[in-house]
Amino acid sequence: MFAIRFVSVGFICLVVGCQASRPTQLGESFVGERVFSTSRIRVVPPTDVRAAAYVEPGSGGEWATLVKPTELPVETGDEVPAEIPLEPLEPSGPATPILAAAYVTQETELESKLTLGRLEDMALANNPSLAEAYARVNAARGKWVQVGLPPNTVLGYSGQQLGSGGAAEQHGVFIGQEFVRGGKLCLDQAIVAMEVQRAEQQEAMQQQRVVTDVRFAFYDVLVAQRRDETANQLVDIARDAVATATALLAVKDISEADMMRSRIELQSAQLMLKNAGNRYIGAWIRLIAVAGVSDLQPQPLDGDVEQSMERIDADDVLARLVSESPEMAVALSEVERARRVVARARAEPIGNVDVQGVVQSDNGTGSSNANLQISLPIPWLNSNQGGIRQARAEVIAAERAVERLELDFKRRLAIVYQRYANARNQVVDYSADGGILENSRLTLDLARKGYHDGDLSYLDLITGQRMYFEVNLAYIEALGQLWSATVEIDGMLLKGSLGNGDAAKP
Repeated sequence: MFAIRFVSVGFICLVVGCQASRPTQLGESFVGERVFSTSRIRVVPPTDVRAAAYVEPGSGGEWATLVKPTELPVETGDEVPAEIPLEPLEPSGPATPILAAAYVTQETELESKLTLGRLEDMALANNPSLAEAYARVNAARGKWVQVGLPPNTVLGYSGQQLGSGGAAEQHGVFIGQEFVRGGKLCLDQAIVAMEVQRAEQQEAMQQQRVVTDVRFAFYDVLVAQRRDETANQLVDIARDAVATATALLAVKDISEADMMRSRIELQSAQLMLKNAGNRYIGAWIRLIAVAGVSDLQPQPLDGDVEQSMERIDADDVLARLVSESPEMAVALSEVERARRVVARARAEPIGNVDVQGVVQSDNGTGSSNANLQISLPIPWLNSNQGGIRQARAEVIAAERAVERLELDFKRRLAIVYQRYANARNQVVDYSADGGILENSRLTLDLARKGYHDGDLSYLDLITGQRMYFEVNLAYIEALGQLWSATVEIDGMLLKGSLGNGDAAKP
């Protein structure tokens, strides 16, 4: 009996010791396990981005050592830790960092004018959608750790003949362990590694959406500012016309109807000025929202909506979308994940081995005995035929999704490029020497001079003013459309960071 109790206590201590040392043993047991490396993600780097994963140098399409993320530090404040420590499973050899998002809120002193670059940095540091995307990356990394863990050891009590009044009772302890075969744990991690890559690419997509939205809002503010300046100019012109009409009415050179027309033009210009002010405020609110800085106040922006831009070639943009867009990277990672699921489905019929040992004392014989049980499933009825068929079909679906995305790029680019080409034609024709802007200004000058000299009627002056108003406003609207299309193209058609990816421009 003493021997049995001693052995039982020994088993318990052995199992408890195994559980306590499991992290170290797991780390050692996975040394040398390898999976196909994931491609490096294209990330628009935010401020103070730190390394969040490691691979061996030169592992672009080769074999890369698996890495094991350590536990994330507990966040006690609003700031996210600037560095997420990771420990490689294979410590030999240097490691190359891959950029990942670790956003740190920074206090920045505002200068006299805000630049586009500083606003982008603010948004990348404070936009909550980026922290959300980063959390999803960490969730995928946690899943990668979990799927590679083996089953826990089972420890229990075994009792037989318990109704014999103690004469024939058998008491003991048993310990069991399931051993996973066929490399299924490693294959599971290989699948989740592609899910990690997909999450990283989706994070890169979100970063690009934030940058695009900041640029949308930035140029929207500049255009609204320009519209406000133009509206002020138009109010001044209309006010001068009213003053002139008042003087001419006093000497009976115009009628009361002409005087009323001049006042209506002034009131229309003043209404336009009010609306321009509202548009300016609305543009700033959208900029503040996407920047994620609630205490940011409207102030002068360092930018020019009339700066020259290089002509965009649609074929070059399409090639860039196919080769660099994180949307395409997400689709390609889905293809690779589906292929790894096929390998995992083929390994499923390889049965796991279940080992169980029992040590017990027999009161009936006054002796001790031990039992050993080993079980292995025979895959003669279920060899995962349906799972393999399903996995193969999902590979085909993922490959067709890549082709569909290429066609969708063409469709979306055609819509945006048409807006770009039309807006560019308008801006060029309006702003060229001898173009529509210059001719409308000359027409207004001639109408004002002719009216003062008595050669033209007040109706001619009103027509000249209206033409000048409409041409200037159309030019400003064309500038806004040109910048909107240019920013969307440069942002690889990704926008709508505070909504979904297909959200319209704010």
